[in-house]
Amino acid sequence: MPEPSPMPRRRGRLLRFGAAVVALLAVAGYLAVQYLTGSAAPKCQVVSAQDDEAAYEFTPEQAANAATISAVGTTRGMSERAVTIALATALQESGLRNIEHGDRDSLGLFQQRPSQGWGTSKQIMDPTYAAGVFYEHLAKVPGYAQLPLTVAAQRVQRSGFPEAYAKHEPDAELLAAALTGHAAATLTCQGRPAPTAAGGPDAVRAALVRDFGRDVLQTAGAEVGKGRSTSSPMAALTPAADAVTVPVPQKSSASGTVRERGWELAHWAVANSSALHIARVSYAGREWSLGGFADEWRTTGASDAKASATEVRIVTGE
Repeated sequence: MPEPSPMPRRRGRLLRFGAAVVALLAVAGYLAVQYLTGSAAPKCQVVSAQDDEAAYEFTPEQAANAATISAVGTTRGMSERAVTIALATALQESGLRNIEHGDRDSLGLFQQRPSQGWGTSKQIMDPTYAAGVFYEHLAKVPGYAQLPLTVAAQRVQRSGFPEAYAKHEPDAELLAAALTGHAAATLTCQGRPAPTAAGGPDAVRAALVRDFGRDVLQTAGAEVGKGRSTSSPMAALTPAADAVTVPVPQKSSASGTVRERGWELAHWAVANSSALHIARVSYAGREWSLGGFADEWRTTGASDAKASATEVRIVTGE
């Protein structure tokens, strides 16, 4: 009998090879879409400014809470060390998540207890309030900035496991350096915001007031109006369509230098990009944007007036 023709076997190999190629192309296409649109699972990262490759990756929820903790601290005139202590405490107590449960009646970012005089349950579940009352207690600790972090945190928290705060100190230092503006262009976020997130310029303004207080808008109004007061703090920021421009006060303050204040506001905006549908942030000739380059701050050029050192520009809804 004649030998069977090899064609069916070859055809089977070709079909399998073709199917594999199609599958690979599909995966490559999917990854390309994720890269170009920024639609992968949202995540944020802060990196060291010291070229030591230290980095900390976290979620948008954690980023927004960390930004609130930092903003409340600097608004109160607290030091970067105080912000580090607060962030390490929240990392240990709640993982930087505003949780509605804990040991006994403990709640929120810092696991504060209504029964121990920290406030009502509703107040404690407000991250701005929780951060504020933490700093209020920390400020009463003599020489807290010179104490080991575990000691300073423990004198506020009275935890059963005081040494647990120590393991979070390196990550808290990275976060504090970025969120206080000390380390420029070191915080980025990737991924599209959740569909349920409330965004837009009005939401950005409300969040700025919530975290930094009304002065963040009143100061901006004074800068824009060259000393003239505004009838409403909300009128101080005059956005064009989907943009909010926040002038940076051109003088140093208790919370840092002019440049640090600018980067504090810029990093705050990126940290809140998922919650507030923020698509682009520009400051001091650098720009972060959603999409394929969301993991870096790109140089825009000194000629870009909107990226000058005198203002932070926040664009929403793209």
